[in-house]
This record gives sequence, structure tokens and C-alpha cells, in this order.
Amino acid sequence: MHSAEIGIIGGSGLYHMPGLTDITEVPVQTPFGDPSDPLILGSLEGRKVAFLARHGKGHRILPSELNFRANIYALKSLGVTSILSVSAVGSLKEEHKPTDFVIPDQFIDRTFDRSATFFGDGIVGHVGFGDPVCPIVVDTFAKACAEIGVVGKKGGTYICIEGPQFSTRAESNLYRQWGADVIGMTNLQEAKLAREAEISYATLAMVTDYDCWREGHDDVTVEAVIAVMHQNSENAQKVVKAAIRLLPADLSASPAQTAAKYAIMTDRAQIPAATKEKLKLLFGKYL
Repeated sequence: MHSAEIGIIGGSGLYHMPGLTDITEVPVQTPFGDPSDPLILGSLEGRKVAFLARHGKGHRILPSELNFRANIYALKSLGVTSILSVSAVGSLKEEHKPTDFVIPDQFIDRTFDRSATFFGDGIVGHVGFGDPVCPIVVDTFAKACAEIGVVGKKGGTYICIEGPQFSTRAESNLYRQWGADVIGMTNLQEAKLAREAEISYATLAMVTDYDCWREGHDDVTVEAVIAVMHQNSENAQKVVKAAIRLLPADLSASPAQTAAKYAIMTDRAQIPAATKEKLKLLFGKYL
């Protein structure tokens, strides 16, 4: 039986995790379809980890096409209790410079075409999401950045847009008025589903550009983003490796670990048997 303790979701610029040993590639089937790629299991810093390339090998899956439910379910099925997410973002504030890292603690949702809950099909549930990331994982990322000697700003708001187009200048300026710090296309759904799955989650946001709001700054181009991503990638790998070593083994103090305890509203007798079976891994102890 394959198992892992820590999940790593690598986004744009982080397609593999150097340093893994005892590597096994595991295809995982879920009731929600296939994840982005087979999961790569191995050991890193003495911990059992599972690595998933968010956009698949070769970066072939659009943000809107990602099967977020399958990705999170697959990690849960391997025993993962925490997720270190890494993603490329644009900066909405002068202080967050390209090659900096930001560790957001809030999200704003501007998506409209995605599935972001395991509930449905005869079961209604609501988890708390006021504080959408795990403070323990956030602190661990911050400590790892300090140890490696890179800029890792703790806290901030990540605005998640549908994409795949980058923002218009009007949108970018609107999000700045809202006080958002960084802009991306993937992390909100992961955070929501990880919370329902009772997995402690946080993201390391790699700043690649200033979006299109900044005077004197060219509009975002893929070429410019890729150039900075290559620079960020090496540092991100070092930070993740340090975070794996620093992350506490005991996460019982994380509110995520019991997030679904009182979430289910539906009369248990009214939940279809097929739905109970599909969600047994996630909510079986509450059903």
C-alpha cells in the first residue's frame, strides 16, 4: 500500500522535485476522475512525500481544465495530511517584486467555471473558510524562506481569476483597489477542497511579474514570465525542501484537521448509498 505524509503540488515553474529518493510513480483513480498526472512518491528530508505536477507533464492542462477534486482526493487517498502548494503569480503591489515569494493567508474568488466542493449528489455540507490556509504550514513556509535566505512575505491576499488570459489593465487596477497582493489562476479551489478534505494547506506564491497595472512596466508576456520562473524555480525547490524538514509531524492544532466534523447538514438516512460510498474516504467517520 503506497502512502505519503506531505503532498507537494508544483505549479508553473516547478514540475519536479529534485532530491527525492525511493521514487515510485503511482497512477491514482478517484471517484472524480483522474488527477493531473500520476503521483510521484518518495522520501525527502526523511519524510514520505507525494509530488503532483498541477498542470501535468509538459504543462498541458489549462487552469480551468484542472480536475481539482481528483487532485486533492488522490493526495488524501495516499494518506497526505498537509499540502505544500507552489504557484506562479503576478504582483499587485510595488513591494512584491519579481522573484519574491508571498505566502498568502486570504483569497478572493473571481472564477466562474470550476468545481470546488466534494459535497453534492444528495449531501449538503458547509466548512468554515474564514481563514482559508493552515497557520502552521504558513509559518513553516516563512521559516523555510528565512533559512534559505530568500524574500518570503507572510500574509496577503491572493485573487484567483478564471484565465487563461491575463488581466485587463482595468481589472488589475480594480484588484489593487480591493487591496489584493498577488494574482493567480489555481490556488483557491485547492484551498477549498483541501479544507473539506481536512488537509492542512498553504501556498508559496512565486512572483513573476507586475501584472499590467504598473506604469512603465510592459504588459505581461509569457516570455517574461518564463524567464523569472526559471530563476524562482531553484529557490522554490530549496524552500520546499526546507519546509518539509521544518513542518511539525503533529498537526492536530491545525483547524483544518477537523474542519468537516460539523459540516454535514443532511439527514444521514437521506444520503444516497452511492454518495456515501463515493465520499467514504473523506467523510466516512462522520457518516
